[in-house]
Amino acid sequence: MARQELARFLRDRRAGLRPHDIGLRTTGTARRTPGLRREEVANLAHMSVDYYTRLEQARGPRPSTRILEALAGALRLTPAERSHLFRLAGSSAPPGGNAVRQVPAHVAHMLQRLPQTAAIVTDAAYDVVAWNPLARALLGDDLSGGTPNLARRRFLDSERRYDSSSTEEFGHIVVARLRRAADRYPRDPQLAALLTELHAGSEEFRRIWQLRPVHAPRHRTKTVDHPDVGPLRLNCDVLLVPEEDLEVVLITADPSSSASRTLRRLARQTRRPVKE
Repeated sequence: MARQELARFLRDRRAGLRPHDIGLRTTGTARRTPGLRREEVANLAHMSVDYYTRLEQARGPRPSTRILEALAGALRLTPAERSHLFRLAGSSAPPGGNAVRQVPAHVAHMLQRLPQTAAIVTDAAYDVVAWNPLARALLGDDLSGGTPNLARRRFLDSERRYDSSSTEEFGHIVVARLRRAADRYPRDPQLAALLTELHAGSEEFRRIWQLRPVHAPRHRTKTVDHPDVGPLRLNCDVLLVPEEDLEVVLITADPSSSASRTLRRLARQTRRPVKE
């Protein structure tokens, strides 16, 4: 527990709030500070003023999860600030309710500005929630039929048309991410249904799940066997959108390579709008 940093963080966030920000009515009495008073924060968080004061003075015990959640609500913390509060208190922020399945506008617009890069966006459950025209041309049938799910395609679709040299490794990557999602969103019914389906339908998934693989997004090179244009050696890089728990997968080819020329040809052949 970083007591001094926690105390400073609480003081700073309290000073940054105004009574009208949280619906408090002020009297005509002049306030010493434009921010909230300690007793106002304590009241909002349903704790004693003495306990809150000791936290701000770096004299208090390690706060419980309930106390931290109450403080996050009272101080109107953003998700990033909430996570920071828990870290300062030496705890891990508990998971949210459901995984985010909407693509922020700035992410969707970014996809449109990548004409020579195939890009898809996946949520915590590996649903592909957005893609750009080149990704549609490159991955074709794998992005058809509504919102595709890469975990379901990897473990349950025996007729998938697009195989790659990293199929085995990708299976471990999928399971690692789904395990993280299950920890973060234990009450998400859509995620729970997907995990039940994968456990029931794939012995390979069950085997890898028991291994508890750990993978972090990094640069990867793989060869994709495209059914129409043949093998393509491609680079895959992942950008994280941490506040939404999304991953943007960027698929490119080395300059001047045959795969790069193929991507340019595919890009010219399609001008469909981004799916959002």
